[in-house]
Amino acid sequence: MKKTIILLLAVLGISCSKTKDQKTEFSEKALAETLLAPDGSQVAFQNIIEQHKGKTVVIEVWASWCADCIKAMPKLKELQANNPDVDYVFISMDKAADKWKTGIEKHALMGDHYMANDQMEGVFAKAIDLDWIPRYIILDKTGKVVLYRAIETDFDLINETLNDLK
Repeated sequence: MKKTIILLLAVLGISCSKTKDQKTEFSEKALAETLLAPDGSQVAFQNIIEQHKGKTVVIEVWASWCADCIKAMPKLKELQANNPDVDYVFISMDKAADKWKTGIEKHALMGDHYMANDQMEGVFAKAIDLDWIPRYIILDKTGKVVLYRAIETDFDLINETLNDLK
């Protein structure tokens, strides 16, 4: 009986910790942080989100050097094919703009593209609680975060979330 209770508490602790990772909005720090656009300009994350108001948005945080990101590309392409009305925003954690741009072309990533100025350990990454890539965030048509933390093994959850928003 004691082992059962301990196991139950452990499971509840895990599910609660996963739930607490799910925020419904970005911090002011994240919204104010600027990202590099392909044309070399700096764009505030808040402005990127505002450009997509009225649309459901999937944000993928990735990098061209990330094996898990590359492994997830077929699932992402399938997601895009099954959800053509969704906007896709890619935020790269690459260290060099040339590697980032080569990765976009190589993987034929369709959507809007930006690169964090200070990669995985920087201000933006910390502001969105980045601990793994690829990382997926879903916004509803009002810009509210409906899925804050999903990774490459969570495509069922990503699909379910997008279906709920239709």
